[in-house]
Amino acid sequence: MGANMAHRLKDREFHITAVYDTNRAAATSLAAELGCAAAQDLSEVTAESDVIFTVVTDDNAMRQIFGGTGDNLLVNARGKLFVNCATISPQVHVDIEQLAEKADAQTLEACMASSIPQAREGSEAAKVKALVNMVMNINTAGLAEGLALGAALGLDLGMLREVFSQTGAASRVLETDGEDMQNREHSCFFSAAHAAKDSGIALEAGRSLDLDLPLARATKEQYDRMVAEGLGELDKSGIAELTFKDRHKHSGHHG
Repeated sequence: MGANMAHRLKDREFHITAVYDTNRAAATSLAAELGCAAAQDLSEVTAESDVIFTVVTDDNAMRQIFGGTGDNLLVNARGKLFVNCATISPQVHVDIEQLAEKADAQTLEACMASSIPQAREGSEAAKVKALVNMVMNINTAGLAEGLALGAALGLDLGMLREVFSQTGAASRVLETDGEDMQNREHSCFFSAAHAAKDSGIALEAGRSLDLDLPLARATKEQYDRMVAEGLGELDKSGIAELTFKDRHKHSGHHG
């Protein structure tokens, strides 16, 4: 995701000064494409930039890049702005904001879900994004089951997807993932591992408020199963591999 964002910024004629990735080869390759430096240290990114965009995998990674011993983004960060785009726990966003304030820097939560308005303040962005992804994941799992049952009943899936699109079964997920589920095309845009993580964030929020979220829980269990069976790096549409007959659980083929 970070690489795509960097390319977009360059396409819009913003000056990219440096990129960083724990995968050094990935950072070097991206830097060559963008014509910028491939920073070896997080503090180097901060030193070279006025605005720093971050995209990480989880809470621990976020805490590490901002509070890790020795090298982190807040070294000499006075006056810098950090735009944090990852889906992580709302409390971690709050904690990072407090760390940045101590370093005389600023942070901004930047929700990447393009279908919703930008959240206004505090931890709203993280909360809203977690909910968007929770509902998206539930929709994805439901669509996979509907198409799998249709296939098992001998229905034409092209016809079935068209009927879905004209009825209450219509969804954005149907548009983006329906054909991919049918054709077993799971090139990764939003991984099953990320889907499991984001559903977990939403479930934890629900538990903290004594809310029972059975659909979210069942969906997370499916995505956790994908990760456990080695399918975590497939796109979220790959959940269909667990529901269609004669696919992964039967044949061992991942699509």
